[in-house]
Amino acid sequence: MNEGDVGALLREAVTVVLKLGGPPLAVGLAVGLVMSLVQTVTQVHEQTVAFVPKLAAILFTLVVLGPFMVATLTDFTRLVFDKLVAVGGS
Repeated sequence: MNEGDVGALLREAVTVVLKLGGPPLAVGLAVGLVMSLVQTVTQVHEQTVAFVPKLAAILFTLVVLGPFMVATLTDFTRLVFDKLVAVGGS
């Protein structure tokens, strides 16, 4: 395994992190912004008003995208183990 392979593996790792972490973070951000606007308009400044919908939206996102996330992580794990076997075999 040379430096190019290591660089490609690190780039793939960053891509996987973005694929797995991006959607829940984006949903949390969007719901947080909407709830902040609702709190500003209604002048109700309670922390749980923003926390509960954000938590529910993130959990829903994880349930919906769970199979995609597992498949992505499984593919990356197989790639890493294949690279390890290739290094050990040579």
